[in-house]
Amino acid sequence: MLSLIGYRGTGKSTVGMRLAKRLKWDWLDADNELEQRSGRTIKEIFATDGEPTFRQMEREVLADLLKRDRLVLSTGGGCIMSADTRRDLIAAGPVIWLVAPIETIANRVLHDSTTKRRRPNLTATGGIEEIRTVLAQREPLYRECATITMNTEGLSLRDVVARIVSQLPTEMIEEARQ
Repeated sequence: MLSLIGYRGTGKSTVGMRLAKRLKWDWLDADNELEQRSGRTIKEIFATDGEPTFRQMEREVLADLLKRDRLVLSTGGGCIMSADTRRDLIAAGPVIWLVAPIETIANRVLHDSTTKRRRPNLTATGGIEEIRTVLAQREPLYRECATITMNTEGLSLRDVVARIVSQLPTEMIEEARQ
């Protein structure tokens, strides 16, 4: 098991898919899984039930997924808000924290066609101020979980994956070759 954490727009899904392919493991996006199980978008859950209900649903989905083997899991950006989830992430296997400059995140989120439709604003301000505010709260929690920290700025997808693989435990790489 290998998990990717980080703010939205840092590349968790894109990197996760490619990393899983490289390791010959399965890949899942936890947000997609939650939406599939609930039959609603995250934005709809926030709007109708509120963030606490969403976070509980997220916690339940992650508790289930983190039990799997040979899985690369792209998590939701706020999953680290739960102490139980942070503990489970760390126990499940290496945790890769993807980071990028705030301006890069803002640009990626702005140009992601699914973000506006599927993801709620997390503060009243939205945009770059929201990213600054939320990152200030979350960075210590990401850091607490991270086995590997990978800045995706200026790197090709191939380079990001290669750098992550080079830092994984030897037994994971050997297992992937079998």
